[in-house]
Amino acid sequence: MLDPLPPPPAWLQDLVTPYAEYLRLYSLPYHIHEVIFAFAFYQLIHSYISPWLSTVLFPRYYPQLPKRTRLNWDIHVVSFVQSVLINVIALWVMFTDEERKRMNIDERVHGYTGANGLVQALATGYFIYDLIVSTLHINLFGVGMLFHAISALCVFSLGFRPFVNYYAPTFILYELSSPFLNIHWFLDKVNMTGSTLQWYNGMMLLVVFFSCRLVWGTWQSVIVYGDMWHAWKQSRSMTHSPFLDGVSTNAPIFKLGEGGALCADDSCLRANAEISQFAHYFTDVSLPQWLPIAYVVSNLILNSLNFYWFSQMIDAVLKRFRQQPAEKKETGLVKEHAYVLDAAEKLEKELGYFETGDGAELAIPAATGVETTEGGEALKQRKVAVA
Repeated sequence: MLDPLPPPPAWLQDLVTPYAEYLRLYSLPYHIHEVIFAFAFYQLIHSYISPWLSTVLFPRYYPQLPKRTRLNWDIHVVSFVQSVLINVIALWVMFTDEERKRMNIDERVHGYTGANGLVQALATGYFIYDLIVSTLHINLFGVGMLFHAISALCVFSLGFRPFVNYYAPTFILYELSSPFLNIHWFLDKVNMTGSTLQWYNGMMLLVVFFSCRLVWGTWQSVIVYGDMWHAWKQSRSMTHSPFLDGVSTNAPIFKLGEGGALCADDSCLRANAEISQFAHYFTDVSLPQWLPIAYVVSNLILNSLNFYWFSQMIDAVLKRFRQQPAEKKETGLVKEHAYVLDAAEKLEKELGYFETGDGAELAIPAATGVETTEGGEALKQRKVAVA
């Protein structure tokens, strides 16, 4: 499917192309305007829209928050908007991009569609914003958020080679749990800790996290590992064969989509043809060994973190089960609230440390000169609410 947004102005594309070709990010010039727009959009939300709208909607809470917590609030607003927007677009692309659906194993590695490029561009713009914020406030949010921003930006940027462009919408669905994570955090800040709304949101957070990150993420990781292994073996065998000198290594890889013969308009033909738009960049060049290794390592680290975070959540639930209730009159419903809220709280803190800098809520170096009055009040309130 073609990129639904208009192309960048010619002057911008010409300006970026030499740098993109030097970095071998060949599809970036076609999406540079979307990267810039996404970054500017999220920065606008952070600097202007969130402070204004939060003051209007939550006049009793937002203006009274310490400076560092207001900063973290604005980051959570950006994270919430980004996760909702990118998930909607990714799901739309996955369901409507017919060319993407027909890609074979080789096209899933080196193929390209403009719609997949749009998802990559919007994600890249957000991670640039994330990188700048985590760098400017590293003393506040720590290195965890910075490393997360760097690794995510590198992975999605390398997709502009293009490399596993097909999987951009697939793995961005990790973000499906982020809206619930942010809502959980907001409810703590507006004195709704332990509320029924937070319990239902916590249930959704746990179910979606398990489904999209552990089940879906692990399954798709196995598939992409297989695709990259196949592409690497094929490129090595073809480029090192003395019988194939001068033959494009992508000759049998890219083909007109199965629906190409049925196209009745120019846009359909162009959508099928763009799959191999960048094939000439890979002619007689083997797949760099470091490229799939970098993807596998980063993916394994992220998946390992996901399983670790989930194990911490389970541990929080088991601790609650092991505790003897202080009062026997406590109802089963209240206990159920406690189990879910403890698990959601643990997950929000573990995941938030890397994605939204929530470690700042617990400990702030005195040298930063920022208020440190909030501490662990939310957790204390939760214990009171479920007691």
